[in-house]
Amino acid sequence: MEKAHDVLIRNLSEHTALTGEDLDEIRALTFTQRDVAPNEDFIRQGDEPEHSALVVSGMVARYHLLGGGGRQYLAFHISGDLPDSQGLFIDQMDHGLSALGHASVAFIPHRELFIAFRRRPTFALSVWRETLLDASIFREAITNNSARPMQARMAHLFCELFYRARAAQLVRGNRFRLPISLVQLGETLGMAIATVNRTLADLRRGGAMDLRDGDLIVLKWRELQRLGDFSPAYLHLKRQSPPEA
Repeated sequence: MEKAHDVLIRNLSEHTALTGEDLDEIRALTFTQRDVAPNEDFIRQGDEPEHSALVVSGMVARYHLLGGGGRQYLAFHISGDLPDSQGLFIDQMDHGLSALGHASVAFIPHRELFIAFRRRPTFALSVWRETLLDASIFREAITNNSARPMQARMAHLFCELFYRARAAQLVRGNRFRLPISLVQLGETLGMAIATVNRTLADLRRGGAMDLRDGDLIVLKWRELQRLGDFSPAYLHLKRQSPPEA
């Protein structure tokens, strides 16, 4: 497994040109790493944040907790992501974070990050860009869930996750690990479980993808991209990484 600081450097370097001094500053940070069990919350809505989390391995989900105890999943984060970088600038978390499947998360003290930002403004800029990229993904998710039909909505989500995982070098062949339940998929896309099952069956029948044993398998990338009306421009990756046809 990669060390936490190397994971962070790999991710930030996707969108920001970091100098040797920036890399030294990142490597000097204190990373406290721990394993997180499937569906375990490691940041709760209402927490007063003192650390920023870095996903070292696995996948985590950001969610809003609803009054009746249900969840609305807002975004998914993979290795290299800083899923709560907004916590640097707010007093109380307005969302929670939990693991999908087994994950490893490293925590970085806010006080160390602010000292590092003053020393290395380019590093600060790279973390600020992380929050802007999150916002871009949020905007696309709003459009996806409110303006696209059910099949396109699900296909678009699968396209986004596969594309991001490929850029992070997490795809093996035509598959990557996506340990999401059908209930969680419905809570992400605003679908009842019966609609999730029907929509997933339609996508499988078309031969573009499969979701099997916690793996997303993309069989026909361009067809899945067409079904999901997916363009990766909103991800703002420097190194575009389109899967093979």
